[in-house]
Amino acid sequence: MNRTRLAETLAGVPKAHELFIGGRFVPAGSGRTIERTSPAHGVTVSTYAEAGAADLDAALEAARAAFDRGPWPSMTGAERSRLLHKVADLVEARLEVFATLDTLESGKPISQARGEMAGAVDIWRYAAGLARDLHGESYSTLGASKLGLVVREPIGVVSIITPWNFPFLIVSQKLPFALAAGCTAVVKPSEMTSGSTLLLGSVLAEAGLPEGVVNILSGYGAEVGAPMTTDPRVDMVSFTGSTRVGKAAMAAAAATLKKMSMELGGKNPQIVFPDADLDAALDAAVFGAYFNAGECCNAGSRLLVHRDIAGQFEAAFVERSKKVVIGDPLDPQTLVGALISPQHLALVEGHVAHARTDGADIALGGSRLDSEAGQFMAATVVAGALPSMAIARDEVFGPVATIMRFSSADEAVAIANGVDYGLSASVWSRDFDTAVGTAKRIRAGTVWTNTFMDGAAELPFGGFRQSGVGRELGRHAAADYTEEKTLHLHCGPRTAWWLPR
Repeated sequence: MNRTRLAETLAGVPKAHELFIGGRFVPAGSGRTIERTSPAHGVTVSTYAEAGAADLDAALEAARAAFDRGPWPSMTGAERSRLLHKVADLVEARLEVFATLDTLESGKPISQARGEMAGAVDIWRYAAGLARDLHGESYSTLGASKLGLVVREPIGVVSIITPWNFPFLIVSQKLPFALAAGCTAVVKPSEMTSGSTLLLGSVLAEAGLPEGVVNILSGYGAEVGAPMTTDPRVDMVSFTGSTRVGKAAMAAAAATLKKMSMELGGKNPQIVFPDADLDAALDAAVFGAYFNAGECCNAGSRLLVHRDIAGQFEAAFVERSKKVVIGDPLDPQTLVGALISPQHLALVEGHVAHARTDGADIALGGSRLDSEAGQFMAATVVAGALPSMAIARDEVFGPVATIMRFSSADEAVAIANGVDYGLSASVWSRDFDTAVGTAKRIRAGTVWTNTFMDGAAELPFGGFRQSGVGRELGRHAAADYTEEKTLHLHCGPRTAWWLPR
């Protein structure tokens, strides 16, 4: 660890963060704070105000008032669009600060964090365009005296709950679209990576967002997150996190029948056929397995390789995995940084140990790396796995790739679809029929062919089965934060009398 570089980096970013409620920063009513220790450096890098029940109440009241009585829902799409564009410009101007906060708090490499911020800016600009594109329908085919209109109205107050693995990118997949639709929001980032989301509050204020439209609380799930799913002042919940917590959130929201949008876990296959461009497939497989230290719902952690090339592919994959640079996330050359916490590192190691007990072969890695301060895990390859093993079915959320073999497209599809998840997948083949035909049969929200984890704001993202409910991004993303209202208009004398005349 370069301590001089760390000290210089810490000097360039805000360290203490207050809650953002009603358009201003305020301390927590409890007086408590949360200290965040860098998972890569072992030093305190951020201190957040810890929100409690009174703070949540104030935030919900502010969001409710801003929606029920404030100007934001009734502004024109052009007005909301201009403000969202301004937010994008301000974030872009401070990109390095936002990226550095996410790197220090999450352990992700700085080069990756910079890319995520650039992607987030693009999403804010895309959402700004959608603010002007929300529209309804008209029906003039109902008869001479009738006209039917279907209009869209913002759904109301939205609870937005985001995870620790992509702190700013994921809030940017939700919040700008809710704002584009005219909604107000209460946002709770993870208590481990709240810095960049709280910093967003200052950007929103500078851009001129009306008071109370967005409120941001750092705090814990039991006292803040859970009530955000049950409070009757909330009209919709947008949640990204584990499938386990997602199920609990959906059950809690059922009491008031709130609309739910959830992006949850994944166990995503990369299927490699013998005619694939193996050099490209190997590079994408290594990227898919280890990107963000594998702490990614979209991680391509299940490698399904045709038996005809399996030995060659496995050997090459192990050799390439050895070249992955793991280390200080502030070093621009680092590809994989630290895992989020000591507890999570132990959990990942436990998955690998269980795989060994089940009879799988740990071809590379399998344990933590020696470090003076951080939680680093070796790039790990589990070979000889069977589809029935836990390592091949459960989301590990670490830098662990599991390799399995298949003999036919039918078998590959059966293995791919044979888990509880259905978030994403990829298919590698130069043959059009094989690539597209296999992709069409996989039950997942996104299927790539001859690439992996590419994305664009224009393309919807979400999962099948236990990988989630609803979609983010894409041209309908703002519409997802609206309700449809039918206006049935009658023109001229009454034409259908109920009582005799």
